[in-house]
Amino acid sequence: MLDPLLQLADHVDRDDGPVVIAAEGSQDGELASGAHSHARGQLFGSLRGLLSVGVEDGVWIVPAIHAVWLPPHQRHSGRSHGPFHGWSVYVAESACADLPPRPCTIRTSGLLREAVLRATSWPLQSQPLEGARAHVAALILDEIRHLPVEPFGLPLPADPRLQRIAKALIADPADARDLEAWAAWAAVSSRTLSRRFVAETGFNFTAWRQRARMMRSLEMLAAGMPVTAIALDLGYATASAFIGLFRRTFGATPAVYRTRL
Repeated sequence: MLDPLLQLADHVDRDDGPVVIAAEGSQDGELASGAHSHARGQLFGSLRGLLSVGVEDGVWIVPAIHAVWLPPHQRHSGRSHGPFHGWSVYVAESACADLPPRPCTIRTSGLLREAVLRATSWPLQSQPLEGARAHVAALILDEIRHLPVEPFGLPLPADPRLQRIAKALIADPADARDLEAWAAWAAVSSRTLSRRFVAETGFNFTAWRQRARMMRSLEMLAAGMPVTAIALDLGYATASAFIGLFRRTFGATPAVYRTRL
């Protein structure tokens, strides 16, 4: 486990003390945490490696260029994929009123990263921050408030029948059953499945499945799998078809993206 992050455990459910507390840590293996919540808001991300985060209505894959914001009391789970070096910032609930009210992913800035790393060097204390530290904390809050939100998640439908399909596809994105077959499997009409998938996720069924495959491909890249093996495991007929879709989705080829992880 990430010992410096664990040292914050006694502080994340307290609203008193510093408005911001932070830590960073690294490990060679996988980090996993079950569903839990904190009284404080949480911003976390990685300097190296890949995270997946689950919230009530979605699953997000979070590479090092993004960070996740969770408002106070938001239930969530998470795990890393492969070697990981990450950071976490906890914000007092009283300071979260004008921060995003719902979980979101944001594109990190160099300014935010440097401010967070500065904050991770501070000793834990029970007193409010003063002077330069108060200014750094205010900068972190301002970056959370104003950095662009990135649509990097995989939203889950609310309908239990559709959610069953979605979770099956997350478990096996290469499953090649068509919409009619999935509808029969979940005991729902294909017309209802098609209509409700768009209404509840913002994506049609085909686009959602492609997004699920792209999210899984990031995990596989982080695990060091060859690009051709990823393409075939995810059900693509050729590596070039996978590479083309990956480039359109993420703006870079899988090989280039791997270097960013």
